[in-house]
Amino acid sequence: MNLAVRVLVGLLGVVACAAAPAMTAAQDAKPVLNRAPTAKDWTTISKLPDWSGVWLPDHPDPKEMARRTKANPAPWTEKAAARIAKQEAARNAGHPDNIFANCLPQGMPSWVMISNNAMEIAFTPGKIYILGESDGNRLRRIYTDGRPHPADPDPTFFGHSIGHWEGDTLVVDTVGIAPQVFLAIGEATGVPNNGDMHVVERIRLTAPDVLTDTMVITAPHVLTKPWTTSRLFNRTRRRDYDIVEGVCLQGAFNEDVDQNGDSVFTPQVMRDDGIRAPLK
Repeated sequence: MNLAVRVLVGLLGVVACAAAPAMTAAQDAKPVLNRAPTAKDWTTISKLPDWSGVWLPDHPDPKEMARRTKANPAPWTEKAAARIAKQEAARNAGHPDNIFANCLPQGMPSWVMISNNAMEIAFTPGKIYILGESDGNRLRRIYTDGRPHPADPDPTFFGHSIGHWEGDTLVVDTVGIAPQVFLAIGEATGVPNNGDMHVVERIRLTAPDVLTDTMVITAPHVLTKPWTTSRLFNRTRRRDYDIVEGVCLQGAFNEDVDQNGDSVFTPQVMRDDGIRAPLK
């Protein structure tokens, strides 16, 4: 090969190398996998507190609820407090504004604070699942495999939760809650958290069939300081209390039959006074 040909081949090689995309570190790195559970993992779970059964929110009578609210009020900002007062006045006047009427999930921490629905808790290696009854069955996933929060979590209704055990207490740290999610103290009382909400829970059995969830809620855009509040859940093992499917939006449709004879859901027709019109 003469000199001119060698120079040409070398130049072509340089061009080819420049045109080829460089392998990035992300492409070169192996994906992080959830490891397969071992027999030891399941043995460890068997030693955890027994949280099986169905857990029902412990809602006191209105007088007791009012007493608790007065004894430990949320430290609302001035702006949030004004909105809460307006909502409470509407509720007391008999025309509450249901802030969850749009059927969006209640999210955290409202699901714990105001839910009327039952839940079940399942321990698995590396994760704890909390299954709720309302709206297609709520799901919280609490990672217990030692992972940290993502550096930039995608905001969701229930946020990103990691947990660890301190004796018989599950400590759960939740971030990444969408700013649109309400911080609610009632179905008609609450405000959007507006971002940066952080919830730390300490969940434990305080009696054989009583689960206590103590939360420290930090919501800097609507609270003046972190707020510590607790909610109780009572256990039942009765099968007629097993959680069932619940779909909030299903209530906005009629069960109908179309022109093809197929069973379908059709949107409700509402009268001017807000009452559902009968099917034709």
